Amino acid sequence: MTSKIFLNDRVIYIGRYEEEIVNGLYKVSVDFNVTSDDYHDMTTLLYSGIFDVKIPERNLLFRGSIHNYSTSITNLYVKDQIGQFKLTLIEVSQ
Repeated sequence: MTSKIFLNDRVIYIGRYEEEIVNGLYKVSVDFNVTSDDYHDMTTLLYSGIFDVKIPERNLLFRGSIHNYSTSITNLYVKDQIGQFKLTLIEVSQ
């Protein structure tokens, strides 16, 4: 099982991982927890929209963009909260 991915060299530890090929391009879906301490940095990273995606345990490296994104909680600025993020990335064709 895949336990982590990297977005622009930032490691994200994941709880769920799905991978498929759509029209010859990788599509990867992950779930991961974000604490109130990491919320600002994580959302700032995700707002960039396009990433260097590396999944070492699958030997995958591609340029990807956000296909779908959601979170279980919208205000993680409250101390000691944890939200679950769901993120789907799709490879950007070259």
